[in-house]
Amino acid sequence: MNIRKITAALVFTCCVCAAFAQAEKPDALKLYNQGNYRDAIAVCEAELASNPNNLDSYSVLCWALIANGQYMEAETRAQDARRINSFDVRIIEVLGEAKYYLGKLDDALSLFQRYVSSVPENAGRLGKVYYLMGEIYIKQARYEHADISLTMAVRIERNTASWWARLGYAREMTKSYASAIAAYDQALVLNPQLSDASRGKTRCQSHIR
Repeated sequence: MNIRKITAALVFTCCVCAAFAQAEKPDALKLYNQGNYRDAIAVCEAELASNPNNLDSYSVLCWALIANGQYMEAETRAQDARRINSFDVRIIEVLGEAKYYLGKLDDALSLFQRYVSSVPENAGRLGKVYYLMGEIYIKQARYEHADISLTMAVRIERNTASWWARLGYAREMTKSYASAIAAYDQALVLNPQLSDASRGKTRCQSHIR
């Protein structure tokens, strides 16, 4: 009887210790969302050291590397992850981001196009991807395409003033001045101090007076 009690007590103690250990384990995604990018990177690296095929860890690692401005390393680690699974949409997207910030715009655009064709409309990073596609099209002077991409971006995430301003600029470049003013106006509703929007609106108004 005493042996049974001792065994039960040991099992209970082990379970409690395991629960505490699990509770105290650093959460890389939580650290990333809190803006603690260096800590998130360190946690992900430790996770990958024990499980090199963990695509969850690779995803958060690459997001944190990009947020920390480490674009070349993000590109390298995302490419490592794609060798494990080339179809994981998180890795496709984050590799596209890394290439965008490294100026590899054609490669980035190809990855972004694959991402948007593979995910549902409620995908977490879809708005940002459409925004970055719009920026690429602006850099390429493909303003109609930029209009379409940026319209999608602000439809998904309506409260980012700078995105509305860039949509206004894309429309301005196609001489669609009335719709450009509408986009600039929305940017100014969200941020009345946004100088790009106020200057853009003034330019457009000068064309339709």
